[in-house]
Amino acid sequence: MFSVQPTIVRNADTRRGPRSKAPVFVLGSVRSGTTLLYHMLLSSGNFAVYRTESNVFNVLEPRFGNLGAERNRRRLLDAWYISRLYTRTGLDKQELEPRMTAECRNGGDFLRIVMEEMARKQGVKRWADTTPDHLLYLDRIKQTIPEALIIHIIRDGRDVALSAGKQRYVRALPWDSTPSVLIAAMHWEWMIRKGLKDGRKLGDDYMELHFEELIERPRETLAKLGSFIDHELDYDRIQQVGIGSVSKPNTSFEANADFNPVGRWRIAYSRRELAAVEALIGDTLQELGYELATKDENASHRPDLQRTKAMYRLYFDTKLYLKSKTPLGRLFVTRDLSWV
Repeated sequence: MFSVQPTIVRNADTRRGPRSKAPVFVLGSVRSGTTLLYHMLLSSGNFAVYRTESNVFNVLEPRFGNLGAERNRRRLLDAWYISRLYTRTGLDKQELEPRMTAECRNGGDFLRIVMEEMARKQGVKRWADTTPDHLLYLDRIKQTIPEALIIHIIRDGRDVALSAGKQRYVRALPWDSTPSVLIAAMHWEWMIRKGLKDGRKLGDDYMELHFEELIERPRETLAKLGSFIDHELDYDRIQQVGIGSVSKPNTSFEANADFNPVGRWRIAYSRRELAAVEALIGDTLQELGYELATKDENASHRPDLQRTKAMYRLYFDTKLYLKSKTPLGRLFVTRDLSWV
């Protein structure tokens, strides 16, 4: 039903090292299973354990600008040192400062230095990142960390919308009363499509993996993933080590003995809600191999839904452009620093 095979187009880069030591980025829309897969990698061994999102490309770099300027770099470090992003590294400032001064000129340099120092201190060979919004910054990641391997984990948008809508990850526009689950569905589609477009340009450094396959056929899926990143992903070892959400589900819903994160949408939506969600994101769901449940209904022809979709797509595009391409990015991420 789904494909987990990367497109093979060999990239040449003189800065690339052995694939078995390359950094791995586990990315996807929010609530798509990025944390679970990331914790599986950490549980497999030989990855630096960092139990949080780095937020480098989506928060730190836009907020502090050109890190080649000593003043900007100093401001970033001063803010970072008092956040959990630093405290969870287990590093000492004195271990970082010399390399930051000598080597850090952009967000990729910053992340590499931090993670390499963590790996050195923990006695392991490689590192991984799992900030979901970094899916929107694939060009920047590959520009600054050319050897990076990208895993794009994709989950049924109807399940994502349930979870993200419940937690209100994406806020409605001030004047809009659209239900949060519909906004979450539109954001999922927008983010997925950008990730697919940018990721498929990266050749064999990019892989798409479906959350449902990871849950329903973990051994087979991990074997394919292990081949992609050149790393042994022993399912039994991963279960035994059980870091984070491997042993304790990271869910927005109550987890019990019958917990199953796949296909929750089948019983959670009303028929009208499901028809509206599928009207908004149905084309993308079908392209990704998911079957629709309301394709014979007329919701897809509702002009109000199509206007709302166009409005939010423009909003998401504009916000990302301003955040990543202009100095106004600092305004968009100032608030973000309060939770990192």
